[in-house]
Amino acid sequence: MYVVYGRMELFLPYCRSLKDKRKIINSIADRIRKRFNISILEVDYHDLWQRTALGFAAAASREREADFLASIVRETAENADASLEITGFMVEVIPYGR
Repeated sequence: MYVVYGRMELFLPYCRSLKDKRKIINSIADRIRKRFNISILEVDYHDLWQRTALGFAAAASREREADFLASIVRETAENADASLEITGFMVEVIPYGR
C-alpha cells in the first residue's frame, strides 16, 4: 500500500471576499472528493481573500496509482477556474507497511 499526501498553494486574484474564496475552494474540494475519494481541506491562510493552501491525502494499492492521484489533484485545480494560479505544489508518495 502507498500513501500520497501533499500541499497545494493557490492565488485567487479575483476573489473580493472570503465568501468568493470559499465558493472556489469548495468547488475544487468537492470535485476531487467525489471523483477520486481523496481527502482535501484548506490548511492555511484562512483569513486571506486571495490566497489559500489545501492539504490532501489518499491511499493507493500501487505506486503508479498514487502518482496518478497526485496529478489529478493538480489538474483539477488548474481546470477549476481560469483565473487561479498554483503558486506551490508539494507531494510525497511513501510505501506503507513494508
